[in-house]
This record gives sequence, C-alpha cells and structure tokens, in this order.
Amino acid sequence: MTGYTLTRAGRQRAAGPPKPPPPRPAPETQRLPGDAVRGPVDPAHDRLLREPVFLLSSVRSGSTLLRVILNSHSRIHSPIETHFRRMTVGFTTEPVRQAMQLLGHTHSDVEHLVWDRLLHRELRRSGKPILVEKTPSNVFVWQRLRTCWPDARFVFLLRHPMSIVQSWHEADPAKRPMTEAVPRTLAYMTYLQEARTHLEGHTLRYEELVADPEGTLRPLCAFLGVEWEPGMLQYGDKDHGAFEKGVGDWRDKIKSGTVVAGRPLPPAEELPAELREIAGLWGYC
Repeated sequence: MTGYTLTRAGRQRAAGPPKPPPPRPAPETQRLPGDAVRGPVDPAHDRLLREPVFLLSSVRSGSTLLRVILNSHSRIHSPIETHFRRMTVGFTTEPVRQAMQLLGHTHSDVEHLVWDRLLHRELRRSGKPILVEKTPSNVFVWQRLRTCWPDARFVFLLRHPMSIVQSWHEADPAKRPMTEAVPRTLAYMTYLQEARTHLEGHTLRYEELVADPEGTLRPLCAFLGVEWEPGMLQYGDKDHGAFEKGVGDWRDKIKSGTVVAGRPLPPAEELPAELREIAGLWGYC
C-alpha cells in the first residue's frame, strides 16, 4: 500500500506520497554522422505544406506590421514568429541512430519533417490556404529553407539601414547600446542581400509600405496570387496573436491597429561607413 507506514501498534497511517526518483541527466543530443541537408526524398509525399511563403528581412524592419496586414487577408495566415529553424531532434541512443541510418534518413531529413508538420498544422488551424512565416533569423538559413521546401516563395522587406540600427537600439536602449547596433543588425542585412541575390521573389520597402500601403500591397497580393482586400489595412479589427518580445514587435506603434507613418530618413552624413555599401545596394544612397 504505497504512501503508508506502520505505527508501533501496527496501525497504518498516511505518510504522504512517495518521493519521486531524482531526475536523470538529459541525454546528449547526437547528430547522425554524415548529415546531409537535402530536399524531400519523396517530393510527392514528404511535404504537407505546399508553396510556403517566407518573409525575409532584418530585425526592426517592419516585418511585424507586414505580417499582421497579410494575416488580415481572408486567404493568408501569417502567425507570430515560430522560430521553427531552432527546433531539432535528438537521437539519444545508438539503436535509434542505427535505425534512422538503415531507414535512409539523415538528421536534417527528420528535422525537415518536424518543421513541415509544425507549420502545416499551424496553417490548417487557421483555415486559410497560404502561409507566410516571417521570423527574421530565417535570413541566416535561406539556403536550407529553399532546400527543405523546393516550391517555397520569398518576399524581401527592406528598410533604410540606419533606421534599422536606430530602431534596434531604441527597442531596449539599456541592453542594446549603439556601439553594438551596427554589427548586430548588419549581419541580418548582409544575409538578406545574399538571399536576394540568389533567390527569386518580391521586394518591397518599409518606407513605401507606410507611405502608400495600398499601392505597395497590391503588387504583393498579385505575387501571392490573391486579390487585394482593403480590410487588410485595418489589422486592429482582427486577432493576430500576442504582441510580445521574442515573437515579433511588441511596442505601442504596432498595437495601434493601423498603419502609422514612419520616421524621416536619416541624413546621408549620419550613415556609418559600415552601412554605406548595403545602403547603396538597396538604393538608399
């Protein structure tokens, strides 16, 4: 009779629940040897998600604004940042590693199946046909996205590099000093430009989005194969999930529920030398 002890008189009394065994240390996650990042082995059946759209941008570029505008469309679901690329799988015993290898799976194969299932489930829950995922760190793995989903489509969102730097700093001045702002954000911009160089897609600018929302969004809707819907601009009328730090913008501007004018472009003389090349490539100087 678990949970009881005997008194001297032999009577049973409650002794509380038994103590659980101490937790075992987490097993080390080991990747399979010779891991190859490759496309679907069976293109017809390996992917549930068809033609996903990835919004690639730097941090602090207005991607949350574009997300909620797109999510307000009757045929587009754009969730909070899922950070799915950070999800991995652990083969923690030799038998499971042996089994996966004998079945012909690489470690990345199995990760791709998990990623695809997660995003497909998110899309199915929405009841809409088109998924747009916008986690900014996806720029660092644009090649893997294209490999995992060969039919993926890409949207590139640009913003003036110095505006990105200033916005990154202002989002948390105590923890994000200006001395770190340029190198931190420039990494995103560099990979975004690399993706634009190698991938086909649709490019738009944050400054044009806030200055002329309809004129900027109509071509994007055409690229995505949907009709323009005026209600997209009143995104505050719909539920878009939490506006919380870590999964998108969380500041008052995005919570206003409508498109707000952007900041003036910084003067050319304020542009740090490190940003001049990318600003030139993006047509800002």
